[in-house]
Amino acid sequence: MARDKAELFFRKLKDYYGKPGTALNYSNPFQLLIAVILSAQTTDKQVNKITPNLFSRYPTPEKMAGARSEELEKLIKGIGLYRNKTRALINCAKKIVNDFSGEIPDTREDLMSLPGVGRKSANVVLAVVFGKASFPVDTHVFRVSWRLGLTSGKTPDKVEEEITSIYPEEEWIVFHHLLISHGRTICKARKPLCPECPVGKDCPSYQSF
Repeated sequence: MARDKAELFFRKLKDYYGKPGTALNYSNPFQLLIAVILSAQTTDKQVNKITPNLFSRYPTPEKMAGARSEELEKLIKGIGLYRNKTRALINCAKKIVNDFSGEIPDTREDLMSLPGVGRKSANVVLAVVFGKASFPVDTHVFRVSWRLGLTSGKTPDKVEEEITSIYPEEEWIVFHHLLISHGRTICKARKPLCPECPVGKDCPSYQSF
């Protein structure tokens, strides 16, 4: 895609949504990391409902590393895959304590070595916590990027590669949040609201719905 068309999408979406940030509630890097792990296949809204009690009970990696599975399960039972996520949270906390002296690592490689953390989750932490250039690709980003004609990638990694080749580093995380906002409010999976779209007829998928 031509750079001018790609920049047009960025500008129009930014004019419409402003400069959105993560919808997850957190107070420190550890809390964001845990919230991101919990958000897999679950809405941010649902995660935000359960994290206040969770963080009150387990405020640090050291506390969570010592958690009993059955106690932690009760606190996160309201979200999907809670049993698998319980194991991931405890093992993640243990590795943070044992391998990183209780501190959240600030490289993609180290973050992805943590249980429950894939590339997308690592990119979120890198961008939001450490301000490092990264472009997380979730389901909204994947779908909206395709509909806008910004990518033909068949995998999240390929979409990330193609988008980051189009936009400058300083726009990556902002554009990530813009695409998420657009995917949640207008460019929905089943029934996109094309007549309300700020991109409108500049979008190659506009006539498809």
